[in-house]
Parts: sequence; structure tokens; C-alpha cells
Amino acid sequence: MKKNLNPVEEFFHGIFLLCGLLSVAFVVGITAYLIISGAPAIAQIGFVEFMTGQLWNPNSDQYGILPFILTSVYGTLGAMVVGIPLGILTALYLSKFSGKRSSRLIRSAVELLAGIPSVVYGLVGMIVLVPAIQQIFNLSSGATLLAAIVVLSIMILPYIVNVSATALDAVPKEYEEGSLALGATETETYFKVSIHAARSGIATAIVQGVGRALGEAMAIIMVAGNVANMPGLFESVRFLTTAIVSEMSYASYGSLHRDALFSIGLVLFAFIVLVNIILNLIARREDK
Repeated sequence: MKKNLNPVEEFFHGIFLLCGLLSVAFVVGITAYLIISGAPAIAQIGFVEFMTGQLWNPNSDQYGILPFILTSVYGTLGAMVVGIPLGILTALYLSKFSGKRSSRLIRSAVELLAGIPSVVYGLVGMIVLVPAIQQIFNLSSGATLLAAIVVLSIMILPYIVNVSATALDAVPKEYEEGSLALGATETETYFKVSIHAARSGIATAIVQGVGRALGEAMAIIMVAGNVANMPGLFESVRFLTTAIVSEMSYASYGSLHRDALFSIGLVLFAFIVLVNIILNLIARREDK
């Protein structure tokens, strides 16, 4: 039975509904635009050639993005391997172990990390990290996949820490008190009960971190070398995002080159959607 709302409540109900519909419309619009703009180039080049080709040379109409795909996958996985444990452990400390003063200090630092522009991360990485990697590993250039992984690991930390800490704060105290009453230690309770109860929020944090890592361009283009090589930890590489950023400005309007860059955007968007679906399926499966 539908509740009777007064005019003011009906007005705000309509506003909230409109905002929700606008969010859906934006997603649908972006999806449709990317498909319309990117699919023709894939059809012209050939799906297999486009996705598995190892040579990207617009001058000879060769558009293979396998190096970009593998670089983005390896870079994101490397950043998540570092960022997820560090972020979740930091969130657990802030939520369950830290005092008020240390919690306030660390949370402020994490929020500051989230507010730093991407170009600043790239600038610091280019000036400090890249020369350090070059010197430590005796390389001709420190602009490598390793530098990109380190920068991405730092950039995704605020997203993982903030969302995970909020999820852990929301865990009912009864869960933890029941575990402690059964003889579990605080550490066992927090790792086996609190994190498990907050898994949905932590999964959301991981999705945000993956999205930030896959979608970052400005900082990465400054530290990764921006060379279309097959990925190697100490090789200069090019990500999907940096391929678009570095070439879109001079790609002729209506050319196959420009359309292929839109196709890269479509592939990148498909990766983000796939990651969201997989993590949501995992979270739903654990909820059953």
C-alpha cells in the first residue's frame, strides 16, 4: 500500500528519483557513446587483430593493443597486491586499534593523499622515484612499469582505506563481543569476524581502487616512459589510458587512428564493468 505523502515530501521524492535516473542515464549515455564511437574501428581492424596485435603504428595503420592491455593488467594487479593489504590493514588499525589522536592524524593524512592532484604524484614520481629506480637497478631509464606500480599503489590507498574503515566502523559491536565471549582474542575477532562482516564495503573499496588504477593517466604518463613495449618490470611501457592521452591531440578527426583510440576507451570501459561484475558476484555469493 502506497503511503500518502504531503506536497513537500512528494517534491523531494521526485528530486531524489530524478537524481537516481540521471545517474543511470549518464551510465547508459557513456556506454552508448563508447560503443558507437569505438565499435566501427574494431570491426574495420578486426577484433582478433586489434586485441592480440603487438604492434601499434598509426603511420602504417597497424593497431594492436595487446601491449597496452597487458601493461594495464600487470600495473593494476601490481598496485592492488601492494595497496589492498596495506589499505585494509591501515583501515583495521584506524577502526579497531588506534587512539583518537593517532586516528585523527592518520585519517587527515589519508584524506590529504586523496586530495593531491594526479599531476603532483606524477611530478614527484618523475623527480624522486624514477631517478632512484634508475640508480638502484642500474638502468638506462627509471621510467618503468615498476615506477608506475609504486605510484599507483600510493594513489589507490586513500580509496581503500577510507571506504574500508567506514565499513569496519559499521560492524555491529554484538558480533565482536560475541566472538570475544567465546574465547577469541581481539586480533582473531577483528580479522575473522569484523573483516568478514565488512566484506561488502571492503569489496566496494577494492572496486574503487581498481577503477582508479585502471583509469589513471596523467601520473602514469610521467613515470612509465610511454613506450609501446610488451610489459616488463624494468621496461618503459604504455598503458591503455596513456595511449589515449598521448595521441588523441594529433589524431585526425574521422581517421581510423582516432577511431582506434575510442576503441581503446571502449576496451578500458569493458574492463571496469567486468571487474565490478566479478566482485559483486563474489560478494553476493558470500552473503548467501
